Amino acid sequence: MPQGDKSKYTDKQKRMAEHIEEGYEKRGVSDKEAESRAWATVNKVDGGGKKSGSGRGHAEHHEPMRRGGRKGGQSRSTAERSEAAKRGWETRRKNEAKRK
Repeated sequence: MPQGDKSKYTDKQKRMAEHIEEGYEKRGVSDKEAESRAWATVNKVDGGGKKSGSGRGHAEHHEPMRRGGRKGGQSRSTAERSEAAKRGWETRRKNEAKRK
């Protein structure tokens, strides 16, 4: 099987790679790079193409697909985080006083 041959991949894996590739292309990644990243993600999730034989299956590892959703997002400023920490400290202090 030559390098880059996708014949050992299931239809589901091929669809998954296509979907991931489209997402990268929407974000402005070149076609070649998008395809490369998509197949890398599929390989990381499934451990490569499916091999025949009894007992060869294993669970999928979905962490690489979740990672993209964690990037970015709305972050709070240092002052906002500090203020939230102070409020939490005050709440814990008051609750501790009530218990005594």
